[in-house]
Amino acid sequence: MTEYPYPRHDVLCLDMRSFYASVECMKRGLDPAKALLAVVGDPERSGSIVLAASPALKERHGTGNVSRFFELPDDPEIIIAKACMQDYLDVSVEITRLVHQYAPREAIHVYSVDELWVTVDGLEKLYGPPREIAELFRKRIAEQFGIECAVGIGDNKFLAKVVLDIHAKKSASGIAVCRYEDVERLLWPVPVEDIWGIGKRMMRRLNNMGIIKLGDLATHPLRFLKKRFGVMGEQLYWHARGVDLSPVFGNFTGAVQKSYGHGITLLEDYDEKDIYPCLLDLCEEVCRRAREFHHIGRTVHLGLGYTKGTGGGFSRSLTLHTPTNLTMDMYRAILSLFRKHYDRGLAIRQVYVSLTNLENDESLQMTFFDRKEKERDLAVTMDDIRARYGSTSLLRASSYEPGGITIERSKKVGGHYA
Repeated sequence: MTEYPYPRHDVLCLDMRSFYASVECMKRGLDPAKALLAVVGDPERSGSIVLAASPALKERHGTGNVSRFFELPDDPEIIIAKACMQDYLDVSVEITRLVHQYAPREAIHVYSVDELWVTVDGLEKLYGPPREIAELFRKRIAEQFGIECAVGIGDNKFLAKVVLDIHAKKSASGIAVCRYEDVERLLWPVPVEDIWGIGKRMMRRLNNMGIIKLGDLATHPLRFLKKRFGVMGEQLYWHARGVDLSPVFGNFTGAVQKSYGHGITLLEDYDEKDIYPCLLDLCEEVCRRAREFHHIGRTVHLGLGYTKGTGGGFSRSLTLHTPTNLTMDMYRAILSLFRKHYDRGLAIRQVYVSLTNLENDESLQMTFFDRKEKERDLAVTMDDIRARYGSTSLLRASSYEPGGITIERSKKVGGHYA
């Protein structure tokens, strides 16, 4: 028997199946396994995205997530539910609390609104082996929330997540296990694009190297992968062999902040005159967050995407002489990038701004004649008012112009209506 010199844990990855659609079904007293229901971001817009489809709708019509509203079949049995992100967040929090009844908080890593990892090391004497714990979670979540849950079990988070995606979601039991000994049998025959963490762009690059299946990646010389992809190549190699050394206990939200960014896909094409209020609103939000965590940034970044018919766009950065977290400082730099790189006359559909190269604001040296001190005091006062009375309690006049986005965004959670 092969000895594996890597840490072994009992890690479960839980995925709430058709989560948004299941929540909407339960709100209406419907069986998520039988109801034909689609969750749509904004049913008043034909191009709005279908965020989730119930299992029955997927099976009958082949409807998938991220379809468009107008692509739904003309079936009178289909129920259209407007997305309500606050409800989904509330249920997600309650599911996490349920898991916390069985495992300590430091063993739970929430990955997304409908997915989490939980490490159950040492809980066997209380609740049985990992598979029985997985069955317990599935039963409790179904009883309390009416939601079907699939569970992957592995020696680390990568194995638990991948065996969940590849096998557990397709299994009649809803549970699949992958230990180090099972990697070659269960995972190596799988195409690389089906593996968590490998997107289409990476898939094409790997395929061009003759790497089609995960087994090809696992047996490819490590030195070539490192030469081609750097640190990412080494991570791909070890993941393909089932090795993941990321922590399974601890404060999973305590990562060091490297940047503050904010972006939006616009509901309609913007021309040059409309984009200025949008850019200012985005800078306002980025700088507010930087001030909240007492950071200043030396580099600003602007990304712009043109409308679908045109395609393309640009992504450019500018390093400031003095680091800042003041909205107008950042906005002036963003305008400089925009005016230099924007193709005049082209319609804009996507915008992203960020503040990077961060430092603690304590490092900001203020001189006796510093004219920015009043601006900083005013910005902090505005932040306090918004924190106390809501994000729209105090707005710049530009936010009320046609291109402003703050008022509409305040009605949403995670980019969708709450």
